[in-house]
Amino acid sequence: MPSIKIFVGTMYGGALDVAEQVAPLFEQVGYEVAILEQPTLGDLEPLPDLALFCVSTTGSGDFPGNFVPFARDLRESPPALTQCRYGLIALGDSSYGETFCGAGRALDALLEDLGAQRLGDRLEIDAMETFMADDAAIPWVESWIDEQGLQAT
Repeated sequence: MPSIKIFVGTMYGGALDVAEQVAPLFEQVGYEVAILEQPTLGDLEPLPDLALFCVSTTGSGDFPGNFVPFARDLRESPPALTQCRYGLIALGDSSYGETFCGAGRALDALLEDLGAQRLGDRLEIDAMETFMADDAAIPWVESWIDEQGLQAT
């Protein structure tokens, strides 16, 4: 059975809620799902068939506290990610201007620098427009699964 690991960076639980809401969509197409609330570099070994990052932005475009060690370790002890295929859901608030979805954008750039391959476009969810982030995430994941031909069953 193919696997997907959902790496969560959250401050107030919004990104975790998104991860929990989209996990059944992957299970329905035959993936074994693991949601990682305190991700570490060790969670990348072995590499899952797919990775999904659900990351909110705090402060001035910063990673949430639970995600800081993971992001730091990616920078300081970069693993080989050339075989990593991933999707990214970034949560932010456009009232913060230039730092809107800053953590998601920074993570996307870092993963690209490490050779990982993003499948499809990054989803950016604006708290100013979408009260419940999963209202935007669920249809995006459904489309992402279809576009990438992820049906494992």
